[in-house]
Amino acid sequence: MVSREHKRPATLLHEKFQLLRSITNSHAMNKTSIIFDASKYIEELKQKVERLNQDIATTAQNSTPQTLSPLQVTVETLEKGFLVNVFSETSCPGLLVSILEAFEELGLSVLEARVSCTDQFQLEALGGESEEQVESMDAQVVKQAVLEAIKNWSESNINQ
Repeated sequence: MVSREHKRPATLLHEKFQLLRSITNSHAMNKTSIIFDASKYIEELKQKVERLNQDIATTAQNSTPQTLSPLQVTVETLEKGFLVNVFSETSCPGLLVSILEAFEELGLSVLEARVSCTDQFQLEALGGESEEQVESMDAQVVKQAVLEAIKNWSESNINQ
């Protein structure tokens, strides 16, 4: 048995051409045709890579939470406060903090809340207000404040 180091250069070159022929699925027998088939194969691979890069770029542009799943916001007036529901089919890291800050700015206290932030975002919060604000605030004001908090959160996530 002849070791690899002792094989003739022509034999090694022949083995390399056979390897190239098998990798590129070439049926050619002469060296020039094998090299030509290999260059065509490389060009096809380059085109596939370019298409995949375009697909990745398109997917990245279209997969922001704001375009995939618009947030749904409802606010109901209760006897002494508001029931606020916010829902998105995607997770929204940091959104809960923005909404709670909006509550604080309105002077609403969160009396009870249920939140899910894993695969989707869902908030159901019961916000109570102080006695002097009972007459002055309505559900539309609360909804606008929540929507503004969502807008600010969305803009800060896009800029990151």
